[in-house]
Amino acid sequence: MTEQRLNDLELKFMEQEQSLNDLSDIVNKQWEEIEKLQRQLSRAGDRIETLEEALPDGTPVEKPPHY
Repeated sequence: MTEQRLNDLELKFMEQEQSLNDLSDIVNKQWEEIEKLQRQLSRAGDRIETLEEALPDGTPVEKPPHY
């Protein structure tokens, strides 16, 4: 194996390694965002439940017609 070929392979390896690290960072950030959104959705659901429970008895809880 020539010296140039070895250098080319090492360079390609380093580029691939950097790409992999970049993608890993992106996936981690997306996962954190998903977890944050899941917590927000859960809190919103809890608030809706609380509001529905606070409605006077006999008040129907109906979905809007566009559902």
